[in-house]
Amino acid sequence: MLFLKYLLMITGSGLLAGAAGILAYDLYLMLGKRPLDGEEPRPLRWKQARKLTALAAGPLLAGMSIAIVPAGNAAVRVSQFSGASKDTLYPGVHFVLPLVQHVETYSVRDSIYATLTPPLKVQTKEGLEVGLAMSVRYRLDATKLPYIYTNLPQPVEQEMVPPVVATVMRELAPNYQVRELFSTKRDEIRRLAAERIAQKLGADGIVVKEVMLRDINLPEQFAKSLEGVLLKEQESERLTVELDVKQKMVRAAELESDAAKVRQIKEAEGAAAVTVLQAKAQSDAMLYTLPLKEKQIQQTRLEAEARKEATVKNAEALAQAKVIDGKAELEKRKYSTEAEADRIRKVAAADGDRMRLEADALKGNPLLIQKIIAEKLSDKVQIMMVPNDGKFFFANDVLKGGLTPVREP
Repeated sequence: MLFLKYLLMITGSGLLAGAAGILAYDLYLMLGKRPLDGEEPRPLRWKQARKLTALAAGPLLAGMSIAIVPAGNAAVRVSQFSGASKDTLYPGVHFVLPLVQHVETYSVRDSIYATLTPPLKVQTKEGLEVGLAMSVRYRLDATKLPYIYTNLPQPVEQEMVPPVVATVMRELAPNYQVRELFSTKRDEIRRLAAERIAQKLGADGIVVKEVMLRDINLPEQFAKSLEGVLLKEQESERLTVELDVKQKMVRAAELESDAAKVRQIKEAEGAAAVTVLQAKAQSDAMLYTLPLKEKQIQQTRLEAEARKEATVKNAEALAQAKVIDGKAELEKRKYSTEAEADRIRKVAAADGDRMRLEADALKGNPLLIQKIIAEKLSDKVQIMMVPNDGKFFFANDVLKGGLTPVREP
């Protein structure tokens, strides 16, 4: 929409400029060139100029009828006949009657009024002049813009806010001393100033959000004297603090001494109570210990008797076992002797039978003697060359002896 407005305004202005150009060109030709004899002068082209002017009126009036209120602003529609309207125009596109109405725009964003350089001069209760550096944060109430436009001096930011702030501070400062102004009552002064400034400006449609008392400029002589007073007060406070610390240290020492005494008494009472309790515990323990000791002695006696009886029984059992072992050993030896005698008899009988059989065999076959001797001496006999007659050879005698017939018994 803003582009359309500017386009219409540019178009209308172009048409007006064209009409003015045509007339200026014709006037230039008329004044700069003399007509020849019998030649009529060139007339001005009023008809074309009027047409262009008529054509320019439409875009110009259409562009002038469009009013645009930017973001963060509000406006009032003002008529040449009835004055300001009662309605507030908020950000956006609005339409007005060209050449009859126009729009007055105001910023409704938060604004800051500051009295930094130079600071606001006020007088205190002592009559001293003090400089105050203040900041007031405010904004215009959009619903009261028609009232602000109609009744308040313009611009409001310069004609209303500074006088009200200065008046309020000059009314409050004489009620306080310099020292209260910058130390003890500073927050109170700021709060009262904020209330009064908001009350006065709020009635005219100016909303005060915050009042800040930033700095206080003291007179030079007062600042020096105040510095000395502050130093003395600080020294006095330091001495007071040191005295309090020493008194507290003395009191702490007294309390520690009393606590030590009480602790010793409590420890002695505790030790005595422990001794009494230990003695009582020992006495009570003896009441239970003596029967227990008697039971232990009786148990020990019974255990000794049981061990003695067990030892006697073990000895008797051992003697009986030895007797039984002796009898078993005698029976064993007896049976062993009988078995050995029976074995010897059987071996002797077997040997007799064997010898008898061997004698019968040898009797039937005498050459068996040589075979038997050869078998007995086979691992010890070596091959030798001997004479045929067998003289001086022991085997000849052996063999001869072996061939001697055996007589029957």
